[in-house]
Amino acid sequence: MARVLAIDYGKKRTGIAVTDELQIIASGLTTVETKDLIPFLQDYIAKEQVELFVVGEPKQMDATASESEALIIPFLKKLSESIPNIPIARVDERFTSKMAFQTMIDSGLKKKQRQNKALIDEISATLILQSYLNSK
Repeated sequence: MARVLAIDYGKKRTGIAVTDELQIIASGLTTVETKDLIPFLQDYIAKEQVELFVVGEPKQMDATASESEALIIPFLKKLSESIPNIPIARVDERFTSKMAFQTMIDSGLKKKQRQNKALIDEISATLILQSYLNSK
């Protein structure tokens, strides 16, 4: 089997998580500058088999699209044009940043470490991916 790769898209930084090859475990991979995201993904899939991209879908409490979705739509178009052979699934990402922050607290990270926004993005991507795996 191939991996599933999750993307927590952000204006400046994007968190990335992947599954193992059996698609059982979701693990944080890295955080990349959003401007470098497509080249990073192209390089990654040249080395690893990826069968699906899972992209977080930011929603308001009433389930309508959030303002961030306006940034994600052009990215999705660019992603599907740049890497057309890998399908894209969307997963509701409400509360993932808050859950990521709470995960950092629960795991005993010091306040200085919890201020690392890149780590929050990576954990958020992992939560999005785990949500996808749980729904399968």
